[in-house]
Amino acid sequence: MKKYILVILLGVSFIMLTGTGLAQNETSDSEAFRQALEQDGFTVQDGELGYFDLIRLLEEGVLPSAYGNNPTTKYVAFFVPAASGHEVDERISKLTSTLGMSGNTTPFWNLGPDEAVVFVGRTPPECRYFSYDNYIMHRTYGNEKRWLFSNIADTLNSLVIKTEGTPDGQPGNPFNQTTVIIITADRGIDQRIRAAAQSAGYSDNITNTQMLPSSILNMGLENNSDTFAAFVRPALLNDTQAGDDYINNTPATVFRITPNESTELDPFDYPELRVRGTGQTEFELTDDLEELRIAILDKYNESNATELPTSQAVPVGSDAIQRGINAVGPNNDACYLWTANQTVSSPTPPFFNTSQYYPFLQDPAITLGNDTNEFIIVYGVNHVATGKATYSNFAIYGADVWNGVRAITDADFSGSAEEYLPDNPNAKYLYVYKLTRNCSEGDQYCYEVPSGVGVHGIEPDQPLFVAWRAYMENSTKTGPAYSEIVYDRAIKFDPMS
Repeated sequence: MKKYILVILLGVSFIMLTGTGLAQNETSDSEAFRQALEQDGFTVQDGELGYFDLIRLLEEGVLPSAYGNNPTTKYVAFFVPAASGHEVDERISKLTSTLGMSGNTTPFWNLGPDEAVVFVGRTPPECRYFSYDNYIMHRTYGNEKRWLFSNIADTLNSLVIKTEGTPDGQPGNPFNQTTVIIITADRGIDQRIRAAAQSAGYSDNITNTQMLPSSILNMGLENNSDTFAAFVRPALLNDTQAGDDYINNTPATVFRITPNESTELDPFDYPELRVRGTGQTEFELTDDLEELRIAILDKYNESNATELPTSQAVPVGSDAIQRGINAVGPNNDACYLWTANQTVSSPTPPFFNTSQYYPFLQDPAITLGNDTNEFIIVYGVNHVATGKATYSNFAIYGADVWNGVRAITDADFSGSAEEYLPDNPNAKYLYVYKLTRNCSEGDQYCYEVPSGVGVHGIEPDQPLFVAWRAYMENSTKTGPAYSEIVYDRAIKFDPMS
């Protein structure tokens, strides 16, 4: 009790000196937060936030793959200091330094069962969607360390986060707002950090807890403990410059918080998940989609057509964790589809040797040559227009290193199906887009796939696939149900022999 009184008195005296305006004096407020934590018996280490540029890491040879990067989104990673008495692995340090961060932090970190990582600062500026999400990156199975890249539970997204603009998660403005996010496995640690935050002027109604459920995790600092990561995903920012400023100089602080004395553990249970699905589907558009398919085939009837199979692309995190497989960074707020059809091995996961493979489909091996009459038509239901998603996109990837070159979003293809179905009132719910090396002049719904630019493009003989994402149904505040959406499609056209 004496500790809590001291924490409150310290915070009150500090606020009297510095004022309560978080927006005007956030640096001072975070410093008050630090002092309150230290007075309560915690060691507080400073972390960093930075752009986790998968394409750059692939290009520099630090990673063997871009792991299906989403070209619509620049991920901001939490770079967390190593625990006291521990050092950052030399191979991880290379990754960190390549991204321009300091050498004493890491994007892949262990965490003790009584520790926490805390974000305090601003949310992204206005955008279509953002979320904060936590992942298991590595797990040890026997003598084998595997790369899982599996999300742990639900995100803290723009519809549920508690901020100054959305206190207690109520509707409001969640963008560019002050928030506190606590990542921990322990209830008691969470309560103490909340008390310190309140004493520093951060209201409890802007404080969020992302629970790490010990029941499915191996918490600890040993070599065989799970390795974690945390990312911020801002997508489709309204102001590109403001978005770049946020990515490159995130107005927030990250702390690693460790109690100085051992405490009795009170671990969190697995958190209740938001439920996908509303019972409302897109299947009333099936006939319209078939009409669109026929119209596409008729338009390009002088070419050979190969219809590419579409399937669910990646497992949900809990499935991957239970099976010990690479999930390739999924998010509970999204549905993922791709063109694929046969099991092959993925690139070797980073930082260790392993026999682990991740199955994905690529049969037949699709390439995109330079012939004007060789192209891919991507088409389907516009999931945003039907209300099943907040934003959706598709991207083209090199299949060998999973490098996403460009994402086409629902904003790009809105209105594209009317040319094919001029008399169909449901054409507004559909889209058509062309991927080629040479777009015709005036073709608004066409993307020229680059080559000769390394991992920023796809070579004519490089196998490729198309992948789709549909993010967050507003009514459920999580991803749409696979059972309620009509799968997107693609057709590869080649010159007649």
